Amino acid sequence: MTEENVKEPHWPASLALLVCAGLYFVLPNRLVVGPRWMLPVLIVLPLIPLSVRKHRHTQEATWVRVTTLTLIGAITTANIVSMGLLVHHLLRAHVTQGRSLIYSAIAVWITNVIVYGLWFWEIDRGGPHIRSTGEVVYPDIQFPQMENPTLAPKNWHPKFTDYLYASFVNGTSFAPADAMPLTFRVKVLFAAESVVSLMTIAIVAARAVNILH
Repeated sequence: MTEENVKEPHWPASLALLVCAGLYFVLPNRLVVGPRWMLPVLIVLPLIPLSVRKHRHTQEATWVRVTTLTLIGAITTANIVSMGLLVHHLLRAHVTQGRSLIYSAIAVWITNVIVYGLWFWEIDRGGPHIRSTGEVVYPDIQFPQMENPTLAPKNWHPKFTDYLYASFVNGTSFAPADAMPLTFRVKVLFAAESVVSLMTIAIVAARAVNILH
């Protein structure tokens, strides 16, 4: 497998980060800790130098991966905090602006799916910069095309959209479907995403009938 065959573009992940920034910016004040502009700014500003190159590559500086993982970690933490505040407000005896909270729950859930798709993309086999070498590395996530090469074109490799879909399925069914976690670190990520999704969906479902009545 040649390097040319496995180059991965920056823009899907950059777009995903921008969507997360937008979703956080529209959350109500009671689900945000600190200035609401802080996280979106911290996300958007590093995207400028990160997007200078069109593709992830093997010679990229260490700070690129460190910055990317730090951004994903910041979004993950902020979203978990928002989920905790959401659950707190939804479990209160007298809920005000219930519709707004339900809409916010949707934003939290979408952010959760996107951010864990980014985690899977950055973690699997050392990240896109390592995968671009075509070097044989033990996978952290097994896709059906890897188990049965006849299901995909020659030299097929997962792209960001494949990781995002795996995250969507895991966040919807609370269990992996086609993509299976193989290593401990990815199993932890799959479990963490399922917990946030379950808390968000279960609490909203439990309260939605009373709030919208």
